[in-house]
Amino acid sequence: MSGWRLLLTRPAEETALLVKELAGNGIYACGMPLLEIEALPVTAAQRRCIEGLGHYCAVIAISKPAARLVLELIERFAGPLCSRQAWFSVGAATAAVLEERGLSVGFPIAGDDSEALLALPDLQAALQGPLPRVLIVRGEGGRELLAERLRELGAEVDYLELYRRRLPKYAGRALSERVRLERLNGLVVSSGQGFEHLRSLAGADWPGLAQLPLFVPSPRVAEMARAAGVATVVDCRGANAAALLTALRETSAPSNQDGLL
Repeated sequence: MSGWRLLLTRPAEETALLVKELAGNGIYACGMPLLEIEALPVTAAQRRCIEGLGHYCAVIAISKPAARLVLELIERFAGPLCSRQAWFSVGAATAAVLEERGLSVGFPIAGDDSEALLALPDLQAALQGPLPRVLIVRGEGGRELLAERLRELGAEVDYLELYRRRLPKYAGRALSERVRLERLNGLVVSSGQGFEHLRSLAGADWPGLAQLPLFVPSPRVAEMARAAGVATVVDCRGANAAALLTALRETSAPSNQDGLL
């Protein structure tokens, strides 16, 4: 695996942790965060949603920022957490944020995606009651497939949107220059929006960058990448470090260490 030289693009704090973990496994990586989290102003509608949390048969946190922010709002507007509330998350890292507060959280062991979450027996059981209502806690946009599938299963679905993801400001050609100077031979994105920001920042350099192997967290993002012309897409079936490490072990690094730009 040591032949890989990767660009990581998730938010700064997460990137720093992942750089260290990869280094411990003999893999060089550097960070260029392409997602910046900005909490949305608290609205009356959000407060009503939090105060009525007990009306939902399941609450699904889409990401770590979603989990952190909803916990803050619960503490602010609803008081002590109810351990009987059925909580779910798309992946283990998000679940850990909720579990630190004493919640029992269901999440898929294999795959950080909507399909794996929907297959959980505990979630399916939660939907069996009369007029099931599910709350999806997320940033602006995303995970529409999850809501669509839940509605097909007979659930009423509400969104609680708590943050937006912004592309940090970078100088022109910053992405391609970073890849060239660091002699990178692989790119990593952790979400569909992360991929969109990658392509946007690349600008006119995208055709060259699209020749580098791209590691993605799910089939949905893999489809987006292939449609955008990425030559080699590796679906890690998860956004966590373990999933990325497994994918790196199973994928040979390009022989050209100077990249393809």
